Amino acid sequence: GSPDLKAAKEVADYLGTVHHELHFTVQEGIDALEEVIYHIETYDVTTIRASTPMFLMSRKIKSLGVKMVLSGEGSDEIFGGYLYFHKAPNKKELHEETCRKIKALHLYDCLRANKATSAWGLEARVPFLDKNFINVAMDLDPECKMIRRDLGRMEKWVLRNAFDDEKKPYLPKHILYRQKEQFSDGVGYSWIDGLKDHANAHVSDSMMTNASFVYPENTPTTKEAYYYRTVFEKFYPKNAARLTVPGGPSVACSTAKAVEWDAAWSKLLDPSGRAALGVHDAAYEEEKAPASVDPVLENAFHPPAHGESTLVKSAVPAAAV
Repeated sequence: GSPDLKAAKEVADYLGTVHHELHFTVQEGIDALEEVIYHIETYDVTTIRASTPMFLMSRKIKSLGVKMVLSGEGSDEIFGGYLYFHKAPNKKELHEETCRKIKALHLYDCLRANKATSAWGLEARVPFLDKNFINVAMDLDPECKMIRRDLGRMEKWVLRNAFDDEKKPYLPKHILYRQKEQFSDGVGYSWIDGLKDHANAHVSDSMMTNASFVYPENTPTTKEAYYYRTVFEKFYPKNAARLTVPGGPSVACSTAKAVEWDAAWSKLLDPSGRAALGVHDAAYEEEKAPASVDPVLENAFHPPAHGESTLVKSAVPAAAV
């Protein structure tokens, strides 16, 4: 059910590149969680959600004999590509938010990309974070980064438009203008839903009630966050390690400041892109818990009979090597 995998295959066919796909089950991802948290050294929810598929993919890439990969970290921070930027009230607020996001990259996306790949001796290079490119992109008038549906401008429009060549198209038009999909969502919506189900089975309501006493700093507000925190504390029990991880509310990877852009977001604080209510094509339903299972995969989480395994098709965005 991975939307990224379908798009990656289409792009590889269009460009004529050698295409590799990695499929993993939700259970395989869950089994890797402790090792992932040990390597990436964080208990941040969205970072762990995305690091696990990247960790598994890095192992596969390394096994193919590849030593270096190119990765797209930084583009969403520089160009306002996350779906919550649809709610940016003006260009000043948008620019200030992109600055906050860029300055925190080492705590989130770059931490993930660096440590999930380094765990397997793989090197990730990030062309969007070339300093000259950053200077050019951040010197642009923020108005051209504003998402304007009335003008047909979606997220990262200025970057997409730069590669919109009618005579010699770089990509199929519907791929070039495809809606932003966060990595942890793009591997298949069943992945995040499966993580939440797993956490719900291991963290009780009473544990959540006492969360502020057990973890007074950056107190986890969801069972999923609580579960990751317990694993992190097992490996890194010192307060100094605990304080290296930022906290605060977030919607679709926003900073705490950007949550103020839409009052409805305060009711559904989740770093998934599907929490961008009224923006994401497959957004969570308002007023409902976001852990509902995709109807296409509704049978995926039924407890397996004795001797059977639960297989859920999910995939990381494939690397075209």
